Amino acid sequence: MEIYEKAKLAKRGDKEAFVFLIRACQQSLYVIARSILNNDDDCADAMQEAIAKAFSNIHTLREPAYFKTWLIRILINECNNMIRKKKRDYPTPYDMRTTSYIGDYEQIELFEVINGLDEQLQIIVTLFYIEDLSIKEISKVLDVSIGTVKSRLYRARQQLSELVLREGGSKYELS
Repeated sequence: MEIYEKAKLAKRGDKEAFVFLIRACQQSLYVIARSILNNDDDCADAMQEAIAKAFSNIHTLREPAYFKTWLIRILINECNNMIRKKKRDYPTPYDMRTTSYIGDYEQIELFEVINGLDEQLQIIVTLFYIEDLSIKEISKVLDVSIGTVKSRLYRARQQLSELVLREGGSKYELS
């Protein structure tokens, strides 16, 4: 497991290992930051702050196998701090309408559907379905119980079904 080994090296002070880890997580960090913040500049700032804090505090990483989860948690906290500083009401969801999945049937604008969810469910769906984090990892990242993650995923699935059915099934396909 290369991430685990690199995280162990980074924890011991290996800067090249830390850079490798950041590059491996970079796309995920952007997607998560963009799902919380409104624009690319804010995302870049949050990512830079999160990376700087992670670098400064890498010695506090308890379990190298969970480096990505640890880093995502730092990023989410940084995004929330930026929102508080700017006195925004709530994180503006990532404008995912421009990204589409083209399958064998018809174009499914997945991110447009996700944007139709209640705002608190958008991050759960993004972490679970887009970033492929486990329920346990999401629980750690968001600092909520596993039961809370499961119930929010359940509610998100219900809302997604309602959104798809509201479209009359012509635009979105249920599988």
